[in-house]
Amino acid sequence: MNDLKTIADNADLIVNGYAFTKCEAGYRVLNLDNPERAAVIASDGEVLETTMDDIEIRITKDYFEKNRKYMED
Repeated sequence: MNDLKTIADNADLIVNGYAFTKCEAGYRVLNLDNPERAAVIASDGEVLETTMDDIEIRITKDYFEKNRKYMED
């Protein structure tokens, strides 16, 4: 549980239970309600790695596109 709190505290943005954190490859995304579901999204929106199903990937990418401006410096 402490790991989830640390991830949430260090996230650049949290949208509907998904923590978005900048990383070298783009953004790491973690479903805080189901931590086994994660993804790495490149800055251009391409999914590089994931343990999410297709529906969750689409939802996550929509959140990413709609909220990207809040994560940029």
